[in-house]
Amino acid sequence: MEMDFPVINMNNLNGESRVSVLNQINDACENWGFFELVNHGISHELMDKVEKLTKEHYRKCMEQRFKEMVASKGLDSVETEINDTDWESTFFLRHLPVSNMSEIGDLDEEYKKVMKEFADELEKLAEEVLDLLCENLGLEKGYLKKVFYGSKGPNFGTKVSNYPPCPKPELIKGLRAHTDAGGLILLFQDDKVSGLQLLKDGKWVDVPPMHHSIVINLGDQLEVITNGKYKSVMHRVIAQEDGNRMSIASFYNPGNDAVIYPAPALVEGEQEKTKLYPKFVFDDYMKLYVGLKFQAKEPRFEAMKAMESTNLNMGPIATV
Repeated sequence: MEMDFPVINMNNLNGESRVSVLNQINDACENWGFFELVNHGISHELMDKVEKLTKEHYRKCMEQRFKEMVASKGLDSVETEINDTDWESTFFLRHLPVSNMSEIGDLDEEYKKVMKEFADELEKLAEEVLDLLCENLGLEKGYLKKVFYGSKGPNFGTKVSNYPPCPKPELIKGLRAHTDAGGLILLFQDDKVSGLQLLKDGKWVDVPPMHHSIVINLGDQLEVITNGKYKSVMHRVIAQEDGNRMSIASFYNPGNDAVIYPAPALVEGEQEKTKLYPKFVFDDYMKLYVGLKFQAKEPRFEAMKAMESTNLNMGPIATV
């Protein structure tokens, strides 16, 4: 019998159910790499505004551009499987350490204001979730935030995507399978048009669309810091023949110069060989990831191990 996708009601963290909810989160981190939050504290009114303005912006500013790209590449008439292009229309907003919103010319003032408010709420939620992970892992409160901080604070940004109707969904993916390079990912996805899937026990499992939920998934850095107790998981987006799927994925990542390595508290007292993951600077990992995003993560970790052996003099973590 197929297990239910993990849905976490954050209201139940207050009171007698807290231990049970923490156990649910821990199980999701160990066995799924994904979970879905409801009653997460971000107002439904704000989320509705974000959705409305995102869909309006796509229609006004992105849809024609996407159609021209499809036509120029002949993607609407392909006869064989396409493995080097995704059926998506995207733009990226950077929030931290420095916002780029003022540089994106086709965002109107109302949309910028609403997305800034939404990003502020997501940042708080990300740090709350990281502290719940710390509690489950037996790490001191704030440990993960501190590791991510580097010298200038975390990198935090939002990828705004639309996945338009696709005439050949069997030949082209909305987004090819990958794990996420960074830390914690918070996704506000379309509640009507599905498409996101994760790989569990060798099978692709749908991430169910739920109204006003935030989907959490773990990136490669959390796998390293937890020494493999928690795992980043392969996921993809399936293109659909009908419906335009909205996806707003926000990435709470380490700062460029943050030093990432297994938390000493998770490997203390164990032999050195049980430290399964390398120590590296986050920016070095990202430079490697850019060219290898759609490949398995294990060779990336091995490349970082090789780099570690030639770079043994990295300093301590920069902290707040």
